[in-house]
Amino acid sequence: MSHSSFPSLAETLPDDAANAILIGRIWVPGEGPYLVKVGASETTDLSGLALTSSDLMELENVAASVKNHHGKTWSTEALWANTDTQQRNEQQPWFLAPTDLQAIKAAGVTFVASMLERVIEEQARGDAAKAESVRKAVIDVMGDNLRNVKPGSAQAMKLKEVLVAQGVWSQYLEVGIGPDAEIFTKSQAMSAVGSGFDVGLHPGSSWNNPEPEIVLVINSKGHVVGAAMGNDVNLRDFEGRSALLLGKAKDNNASCAIGPFIRLFDGQYTIDNVRTTDLSMALHGPEGFVMQGSSSLSQISRDPLDLAAQAIGPYHQYPDGLVLFLGTMFAPTQDRHGPGQGFTHVVGDTVAITTPQLGTLFNRVTTSDQAPPWTYGIRALMQDLAKRSKH
Repeated sequence: MSHSSFPSLAETLPDDAANAILIGRIWVPGEGPYLVKVGASETTDLSGLALTSSDLMELENVAASVKNHHGKTWSTEALWANTDTQQRNEQQPWFLAPTDLQAIKAAGVTFVASMLERVIEEQARGDAAKAESVRKAVIDVMGDNLRNVKPGSAQAMKLKEVLVAQGVWSQYLEVGIGPDAEIFTKSQAMSAVGSGFDVGLHPGSSWNNPEPEIVLVINSKGHVVGAAMGNDVNLRDFEGRSALLLGKAKDNNASCAIGPFIRLFDGQYTIDNVRTTDLSMALHGPEGFVMQGSSSLSQISRDPLDLAAQAIGPYHQYPDGLVLFLGTMFAPTQDRHGPGQGFTHVVGDTVAITTPQLGTLFNRVTTSDQAPPWTYGIRALMQDLAKRSKH
């Protein structure tokens, strides 16, 4: 599926939407966010069950509770049409990102293909023009012989010794095949944008790319209760200059997209479905440039549940739960502006990330200073919920 314009509701929903238990949030003008169950025709208020996405994920049997819940409804078609920022009626409700109070974390360097690209970024010191020659040199030494290496295993430690001796060991290889996964803070609670919104690039970046990922939804007990899609917008030049710039490379206004909805685990959709997910991505540029990409979770180096266990457990708690980006094997090398210059975004790009069981996450690209500023945080949410409880 390729999208260059705002996708239809049918394209946005999972192929088996009639059997999917989908959680969303909508903005109701004058009242604030509402937690909702999303169906193909009707979207249902879940306020009687939970006031926040974070609260909902704590329920003992959340999928069954949501499935059997009844409440006020809105037209899903009308909500989705009004989510398009280019033709929104600010007096009518629209969809938001489906998360709220959860911490937004991400696992990095979880696929061999993207791990090699991270090593190349580091060796090239963030200079896109040098990347092609560095890529060839790195692959000449390493090949793709890391694909079957289990992170943290004796085999991995032996390979580390060989690579150190060859002078190509890297901090990215350390988290790629070492015992400890890279888990970092992608963005702040309440800051994610949803499907249909603009995503933001730091205006100082000249080498960047989309990152199509699966996002696990994890409650405070460490139970993985569902999944969504995410775009972990990435600045290759900032991070390539120094890994200490990771925060600046990853956490900018509108730089985190999650959606279109959270699909809860139930008898129809489980962690095994996540493990075999194939994400496809279609990027269309305003000048006619087209790029297709994909990321297959079956190629991930660490199991999704292992990554979840490294993010939350005895050593780190998240009382409001968390969402965890699982990383991507997609690292674009297609030349856009000239031979050897590789890929980078331009303002006006559209990015559509699709998989049949989760639907389509669609965003347009702008710069972080031109995207709407993030002004609605936890304090504002608490105030709106308190007002609502008095009625």
